[in-house]
Amino acid sequence: MKMLNLIHTDMIRLNFLCAALFLLLGATTINAQEEEKTLSYPQIFFGMQGGAQTTLTDKHNQELITPTASLSVGSFFTPVVGARLHFNGIWNKGGYEDEMSDFKYKYKYLTTDIDLMVNLVTLFGKKNYYPVNVYLIGGAGLNYAWDNDDAYARRDKLVLAYDGGRFSHNARIGAQFDCNFSKHFSFNLEVAANTLKDRYNSKMSGKGDWQLTAQVGVAYKFAAKKGEKGNDAKGEKVKSSKGEKSQEAEQAEVWETRQDTIWYDEVVETPKDARGFMTWTVFYDASKSDFEANEQLAEIGAFLKNWRDCKVEVKSYADAKTGNPEKNLALSKERLEKAVKALKDAGVPAASITSQYFGDTIQPFADNDKNRVTIINATGKRDGTDKKTVKKFKTKEVRYRVK
Repeated sequence: MKMLNLIHTDMIRLNFLCAALFLLLGATTINAQEEEKTLSYPQIFFGMQGGAQTTLTDKHNQELITPTASLSVGSFFTPVVGARLHFNGIWNKGGYEDEMSDFKYKYKYLTTDIDLMVNLVTLFGKKNYYPVNVYLIGGAGLNYAWDNDDAYARRDKLVLAYDGGRFSHNARIGAQFDCNFSKHFSFNLEVAANTLKDRYNSKMSGKGDWQLTAQVGVAYKFAAKKGEKGNDAKGEKVKSSKGEKSQEAEQAEVWETRQDTIWYDEVVETPKDARGFMTWTVFYDASKSDFEANEQLAEIGAFLKNWRDCKVEVKSYADAKTGNPEKNLALSKERLEKAVKALKDAGVPAASITSQYFGDTIQPFADNDKNRVTIINATGKRDGTDKKTVKKFKTKEVRYRVK
């Protein structure tokens, strides 16, 4: 229910508007299409689409909708089954909101999928051709996100923000409403739900991230082989007259061979250190210095177990509106000493701790009462990998007909 509530109503309105437009176009062209001959199978097609997308997160999705565009190339092997290679990108947004922060960040992405397409109209119909078709789409592939500087700059809140780029898997299910307006061209409306690897948007939800897209587009289709078939109810092929011979059949065939170069991408992984950063705050009542922070100590202990080469920085403060500078300096020192002792008692190595106290000379928060505080920052490292795409090629001998 949470996921459904996050889907923005503007995307739903766009879907209904496009569907109504396509139904109108289909109704006006159906008679003309029935009189023409259709393309034979298999068919090759190229497609372009544009629309909007959003990634479901705990930020209100009305603020995260961005434009998106797609390119595709594929083939309909039969009137029922086809497949395509689909590229989708390029703009995306994420957001973070809590009691103290509310911000959005931008990044870019490119999704490459191999999709299976099943025509539900011809699957359950009696003919091989209809001017209006509905395709059920399912596929999988890879997603690459990059240009994540906005999120990485706020890693005090987004501790899982990545620097550089990130690869993730992608699985898709969707539907396309397609309306032929000529022999070779058609309009389409497509909606899809993509599931991506968790932390794709620099946050962790404990499950895959959902990306929703709604796009309209145009496709160009042509027959992979010469010849046409009529649009009769049984889909029968047009038969040639007996005794008819083509000029090509009477000519001698000549074949040659050539070496073709095939380029492909290969992902290369190299080891690197992943870096982690966490912040905890412990607040005090006026003139108090007792360090009561069992929950924070447990989280710090968990951080030390999951990361190596950890450094823990402790800073203590006093609020400027209580007491005087001399008293506040001594009070922040007491808070610091008790905090450091609690960390050591909890198992934090003394060599990894650095500490400072400031009295009321520095006020880290705008709210005066929050400046009676100790702030603990922890950093660490652990093993990770850096993935890069490398262009490679291979040669293949191809035999082709020249006459």
